[in-house]
Amino acid sequence: MEDDRKRHHIDLALEAKTTKQTLDTRFEYDPIHAIHPISNSEQALEFGAYILKFPIWISSMTGGTELAKDINTNLAKACGEFGLGMGLGSCRKLIENPALISEYDVKQYMEHQPLFANIGIAQLEQYIQEKKLVLLSELLKRLRADGLIIHVNPLQEWMQKEGDRFQQRPIDTIKKTMDQLSCHIIVKEVGQGMGMNSLKALFQLPLLAIEFGAYGGTNFSKLETMRYSDQYTLDQLALNHVGHDAQEMLEYCNEIFSSQKVDRKFRLIISGGIQTVLDGFYLISKSKIPAVYGQASAFLKYARISYESLQQYLIAHTQTFMAAKQFLRIK
Repeated sequence: MEDDRKRHHIDLALEAKTTKQTLDTRFEYDPIHAIHPISNSEQALEFGAYILKFPIWISSMTGGTELAKDINTNLAKACGEFGLGMGLGSCRKLIENPALISEYDVKQYMEHQPLFANIGIAQLEQYIQEKKLVLLSELLKRLRADGLIIHVNPLQEWMQKEGDRFQQRPIDTIKKTMDQLSCHIIVKEVGQGMGMNSLKALFQLPLLAIEFGAYGGTNFSKLETMRYSDQYTLDQLALNHVGHDAQEMLEYCNEIFSSQKVDRKFRLIISGGIQTVLDGFYLISKSKIPAVYGQASAFLKYARISYESLQQYLIAHTQTFMAAKQFLRIK
């Protein structure tokens, strides 16, 4: 066995050469001050009334489709096994059609981990105007959800052929919702991120968390234009390329944190462009505010196949996180 390994070393030595161009310069590698992590070591973080075993968040993805039930079930099982938190995809369809409950009702698979329902700012505006916010209270009860994610997506709605049009400023709609709805609230964008003025306004509210939804990951404005790509002009498509990436948003949040008091339970969910564990580890390590990192498409890729595929992905993912925590220092 050892001979085989050594023979492979000889065969692969030339191919295993690295170059300066592939070096990840964000970290100082410290190989002499730590031991290998044990297989069950955890990186616990308080999140609302729960403890996440790892600072990893499964970001909102899907709902109201035939595939959603299996995907959401697999994701919820992963939260229970690995101690993660999860946001459901938009629950608008469930409110409109309660018969879809089986696609979203996954709390029983999560043990003691946070599950958040999700609704768009346009629907909130409508419910407030029609005095129907009670629909959200009922939704949270039916799902046994721990709170609500509000996704703010003006450019997606603007680019969507059948999109809604806001009549009230999203910040006012969020405030009215928080005045009338008693639950934990998270606010997120859906692929453009948010600038300093938006973040400053959100930091003034008693939110549980802000999720970045930064530029660099799945962009729902771009997704809408891809549905009917031949029906958009270059002027319209230019709006797909504005926004703020996760690094810039984190710098804004750190600056705000340095100049004002922030509730000790407040969290950041850094999402958008998190391609690898090291991306997430780097950004949460740079945050002055306790933070988790969120991914969507990576989890979706494996959750669509089977729970076993998702499980194997998360075993590798969490083990890599533990190794990074032991041997890497942020420059």
